[in-house]
Amino acid sequence: MRHGMKRNKLGRDSAHRKALMCNLSKELIEHERIKTSQAKAKAAKPEIEKLITLAKRGDLHARRQALSALRQDKFAVHKLFDEIAPRYAERPGGYTRIIKIGPRKSDSTEMVFLELV
Repeated sequence: MRHGMKRNKLGRDSAHRKALMCNLSKELIEHERIKTSQAKAKAAKPEIEKLITLAKRGDLHARRQALSALRQDKFAVHKLFDEIAPRYAERPGGYTRIIKIGPRKSDSTEMVFLELV
């Protein structure tokens, strides 16, 4: 049975998948818009939403949890807590958006922009 099997494995083992989600999260925080495949964007979206909700709390424990999730990247955590989270103070959720941009020419993978709203 597939009870509790929410996430797509993306053809990677667990450590590689965790590193991918961390890197996608850091890049989205830094650039606020990234171009990626639709499958990766759909997998990364809940991770990023959780980080922004954590940043809205703003306490020390939330900051340490974000540091842990972003592999001790202090620049990303600083930007997340001081620039991004205040923008969404009144917003109850839905901080990211996926915009389709069509298939990639080489292998026809559906490409999207994952961006902060």
